[in-house]
Amino acid sequence: MQSDDSTGSGVRHACAVAVSDEHVWELSADFIAEGLAAGEHVVYLDDGTMYQVQARLEDDGICADAAIAAGQLTVTSVEATHDLLSGPVEDLEEALHEAVEDLLARGFEVVRITGDASHAVRRLGGLGPVDYENAFRRVLEQRPELRMLCIFDQQRHSAALLATLREMHAHEVTGPSVYDDGLLRIVRTGLGSVRLAGETDHSNRGILDRLLASVLDDTLRSPAGVVCVTADLASVRFLDVAGAMAFVHAAEQFPTTHRLVLRGVRPRVHRVLERCGALFTPQLELQLRGEPVSPRPPRTARDQRGDLGAALRASGPVSAPPPPRPADLSARRS
Repeated sequence: MQSDDSTGSGVRHACAVAVSDEHVWELSADFIAEGLAAGEHVVYLDDGTMYQVQARLEDDGICADAAIAAGQLTVTSVEATHDLLSGPVEDLEEALHEAVEDLLARGFEVVRITGDASHAVRRLGGLGPVDYENAFRRVLEQRPELRMLCIFDQQRHSAALLATLREMHAHEVTGPSVYDDGLLRIVRTGLGSVRLAGETDHSNRGILDRLLASVLDDTLRSPAGVVCVTADLASVRFLDVAGAMAFVHAAEQFPTTHRLVLRGVRPRVHRVLERCGALFTPQLELQLRGEPVSPRPPRTARDQRGDLGAALRASGPVSAPPPPRPADLSARRS
């Protein structure tokens, strides 16, 4: 099995083992965005995380509602997803074949499907994740137009089962992070650039100090002539005073030839940085997050019977849970 940090473009059956909620949303949004950009039809099997995945897409300037309205993105209801991954595997295979046939008839050349498959745990009758993965594999063998990314939550499965599931896929999307404590996730995106997602507090203040020092050191040592250290904060929902001071103090220590650029800063985060002296630090540049891509229209219920084909033929956005409270966003899964 091949493992790397790409989304597996061109790979027909890939898996990913997520280490946190932020990681799940990152993997899902990247896979969806890649499919939308390629003109493919994307199906997201929602298990109650679509709001967060949609928010992550909007952080990247992609409007999920527009893709749904354009007929390029389908989101199954939570009920449909659970029914598909808890019922007979024969029903799952039939639904997948029907869905692909329907989309090919609409003119799409490639269909990609993803979702957090962790709720496909062993149930009455002995069915479990391995059984459903075998069903996916049988469908993929008959459908060269189909691409799948199966996401598994590391906290929900044993190491032995995860090893088995990994071996059932031709490719694993790894997406290694610099740091992930379930509250804050940090990923290096290139020389002198990082992306942060989640929330900062006193528990991860130290990692910010060390990270910024390390990224600056790598930049100074590089012969590429990079003069900006860039931190993408588009997915940072909350920044406390300690985190803001970490950015300000780090920028104050930059040489005059370099600067720290914070991109995608949300208004709430900007206010904290401003109060901590960011506007008076010459080596620190703030680039504000733009307006939301589009307002979310009222959602209507869709597909309560687990029929994936019916979900694909239906029009309009699907039902979604109300936005989680800030406290819920930082809570780890039990």
